[in-house]
Amino acid sequence: MSRIRQLRYFLALLLVFDLSAGPTLLCAQEAPADIPPITIRTNSRLVMVDVVVTDKKGQPVTGLKAEDFTAEENGKKQKISVFVPPGAASRTASTPPPPGVFSNHPENVSPAGIPTVLLLDANSQFKDQAYARSQMLKYVLEQGQSGRPMAVITLTDRLRVLQQFTSDPQILLQAIKNLRPEQPILQPGIALPASAAAAGGGGGPGGTMAALIANAQAAIAGFANLQVGYVLERRTVITVDAMRSLARMLGGLPGRKNVVWLTADFPFDLHPEDRNMTDEELMASLPGQGRERSVDVNASGSQAAQARELHGQEIRDAEWQLASAGIAIYPVDIRGIMTSGIDVANTGTMQEIASETGGKAYTNQNDIKLGIALAASDEKASYSIGYYPDNKKWDGKYRNIKVKVAQGDIQLRHRKGYFAVDPTQAKNHNFEQDVSAALDVNAPATQITFMAQSKPTDPGKMRVVFLIDAHTLTAEDSSGSKKMNVTMYASVYDQNGKNMGTRTTKVDRSFDAATYQQILEKGMLVPIDMDIPAGGKELRLAVLDNKTGLIGTVTGPLGP
Repeated sequence: MSRIRQLRYFLALLLVFDLSAGPTLLCAQEAPADIPPITIRTNSRLVMVDVVVTDKKGQPVTGLKAEDFTAEENGKKQKISVFVPPGAASRTASTPPPPGVFSNHPENVSPAGIPTVLLLDANSQFKDQAYARSQMLKYVLEQGQSGRPMAVITLTDRLRVLQQFTSDPQILLQAIKNLRPEQPILQPGIALPASAAAAGGGGGPGGTMAALIANAQAAIAGFANLQVGYVLERRTVITVDAMRSLARMLGGLPGRKNVVWLTADFPFDLHPEDRNMTDEELMASLPGQGRERSVDVNASGSQAAQARELHGQEIRDAEWQLASAGIAIYPVDIRGIMTSGIDVANTGTMQEIASETGGKAYTNQNDIKLGIALAASDEKASYSIGYYPDNKKWDGKYRNIKVKVAQGDIQLRHRKGYFAVDPTQAKNHNFEQDVSAALDVNAPATQITFMAQSKPTDPGKMRVVFLIDAHTLTAEDSSGSKKMNVTMYASVYDQNGKNMGTRTTKVDRSFDAATYQQILEKGMLVPIDMDIPAGGKELRLAVLDNKTGLIGTVTGPLGP
């Protein structure tokens, strides 16, 4: 069924069904047949790996077949079950949903092509942000006619979407022009006075004063260290949250997703502690300056290593979610060429994050718009392969991935591995907090896809109807039936982004095989009745899979 017919069918159902008289679950619309499952589900265990294949000059290698690829997991060969060559996952243009109908289906979120996010870290220095902005403008001016879907995001204390995905260069230019560099909200503010720094101890009449100055200097230095520690702590939390938000936003879009992360540094790296790969193998796998880092610097003493040690679980979860979403990070060092020499610790961290996710880092260069172009140029060389691991034990441990191609003199880039996490076994995780975070981001989360419509009923009241694609939900076997556990949220916000009220409803039940098949084919239709608070301007909707924590959201104006 085409998307236009699906929308018409959905709207017709809303007119025909008396939802208040029926059960909270009704079957509606036929599921889209042209969109394959787009997120790894716990009952499939399919591992997807995006592989960029180039020659020694960096030019795309095209025309490869599935039989040309070999995939290994922890050194054991795996059977490739899915193969997608470059360009095969492109979607045709779609008709937007009619007024009053919200949708986070992939074709309504991003135009065809590999989506690219331009993310500017506003926790970098003001002058570096300004230079990065000018380079972003130059890139769009030079490359904007490519038709490539791009979004513009900034990171302060959280992600802020300045422009959702568009292939219109004029819209992108305006979004970047509206991006105003700002002073970092997190930066150490203590500097020792020159006189104090120069003062020394010693005997004689000045000895007592020198001792007082030395004590004051030590106290100030100690406070400065506390400030640095606080900044590192906050930046680590902010960056982890940003990575998880990106995974929610991009996870439902098919294929590879590129995030060009323009920053001066990362507060941590993604070097897993329980990796089977040796330090020598890791260093050999890193390009450029990454190889210059010593194992000692990587393993201890660096701020990135300290942050990873303090927030190991959160960072591991973020890395798993990035991998599940198929996100490759392309760090671009916005400081340009450093006249005082290469900052090995920070550039090495950028190299490691790029290597772990299958991206590429661009450091110590002034023409950073070329770094932005790196992600775009990989589109023509990106193959996707998938396999079902022979190791069926999902114990949370890290598994190395190695892909080979039966052709000489080529270069491969892909993510180095993944954590074998079973999200249904997550303990003590606050999914409600994740939903709140997803609703705070002004862009749809796509891990669960659905359409929705709101209409006024009685004065001051309205009905919101969700139509959820059950292919993006998890169903567990339960005595011959399928058990689903899903919560729907409808929140009204005022013009300042304040939540004025939320209503929820939950579907937690088992379905026989015939009913479950009908839900798969036609979707899950669920209503929520709620009051319309005075001053409400915006309606934000969310769907949460309570077994996996996967989330879908949409936002739209309040009213018909």
